[in-house]
Amino acid sequence: MGKLYRSSDRKIAGVCAGLAECFGLSVGLVRLAMLILLLVGPGLIAYIILWVIMPEKNAGKSYAERMKNRLENR
Repeated sequence: MGKLYRSSDRKIAGVCAGLAECFGLSVGLVRLAMLILLLVGPGLIAYIILWVIMPEKNAGKSYAERMKNRLENR
């Protein structure tokens, strides 16, 4: 199990990709689980809470370094 960070491999905020990287799961599986939680009810609140409390993976880097890493991860 790795550290919990918001990932640069993001669709919205990187929460699902960060959870997948941390727990060694498929990003698609985590996104599907979050979609199901959104439909059931508590998913939006859980996503927003995770978005706020999870630090960004490249938080200490400059904007240029973050964009370079983001392009490399595509």
